Amino acid sequence: MQSLLSHPSLMDCRRLFLRNYEVWINIGVHDFEKRGEQRVLINVDLYIPLAVSTPKEDDLAEVLDYDFMRRTIGQRVKQGHVHLQETLCDDVLALMLAHPLVRAAKVSTEKPDVYPDCDSVGCEVFGLKKES
Repeated sequence: MQSLLSHPSLMDCRRLFLRNYEVWINIGVHDFEKRGEQRVLINVDLYIPLAVSTPKEDDLAEVLDYDFMRRTIGQRVKQGHVHLQETLCDDVLALMLAHPLVRAAKVSTEKPDVYPDCDSVGCEVFGLKKES
């Protein structure tokens, strides 16, 4: 995934990321997809202003913990069946942007086991908070 740190609104940020986080979720619109869980890979990039994410004491409490991403995605996945990857992506993006330290986020989902003739099918979405 390409970083957006060159975007004018994000040049004063650091990027935290979660790569290929594997979850099993009941997702899809076809009958065969509704009968069981599918493997989905989720990628997240969070853009956090350096002013609020630069540790001075080398302490975890000074930064956004990576567990936030994993825990939040896990809670969303446990909510039950979702028809579309777009819905899952949008939901995860909204949850990431709800964190007060996050200025922007990029989320993608991939279903790697859908078609035998390609690596995966997926969706990606980006969100940037309005300047306040």
